[in-house]
Amino acid sequence: MTLMLATTRRILVADQYVRSGDWAASKPSPMMRPQAGMPGRRIGVYGMGEIGRKIAARCAAFESEVGYFSRSKYDLAYQYFPTLEALADWCSVLMIAVRAGTETQHVVNADILGRLGADGYVVNISRGSVIDEKALVAALTDKTIAGAGLDVFEQEPHTPDALTALPNVVFAPHIGGHTLDSHVAMQNCVLANLTAFFAGKPLPYAVKSA
Repeated sequence: MTLMLATTRRILVADQYVRSGDWAASKPSPMMRPQAGMPGRRIGVYGMGEIGRKIAARCAAFESEVGYFSRSKYDLAYQYFPTLEALADWCSVLMIAVRAGTETQHVVNADILGRLGADGYVVNISRGSVIDEKALVAALTDKTIAGAGLDVFEQEPHTPDALTALPNVVFAPHIGGHTLDSHVAMQNCVLANLTAFFAGKPLPYAVKSA
């Protein structure tokens, strides 16, 4: 949510406007054009696993409309779309939370980005391989889309110079799950597994095979 809000509300642009002294000097503001708020904004969640569902719930709390595309349709309060193309046509922010794999390699391509439109955004907290980075650079450069928020990249920690040079992208170094709470939760899972293993009991947090 933080990455999406920073991207759509252009927080880093606003921060630089203040730091540079341009605001105090009454120079023209890059924020002159008001940005859409969250209420009523259409958020498309690609991938409705545990993370996708939590993203959807938080977006709904902001009074946004939520739609999703996933391999399966679930009994949820959110609008389901049968294809990623249909979801991209509908939403203004595409949140990528799908599991990475061969079937999702570069699935967010030039066509999908074009469907988001000039006021659209893409936010990726999944894996960098899901987005075609060359197509993304082109879409951001020619303003096919308004911006992007990226926590993951194809070749981490290396990012293309053509991408980092763009002003309409917010970057994070793959820290989506890097919170104190998540680390404590992971430690508790490990301890619970170890306790169960040495007690001869089934592991409560066993890794599921693909």
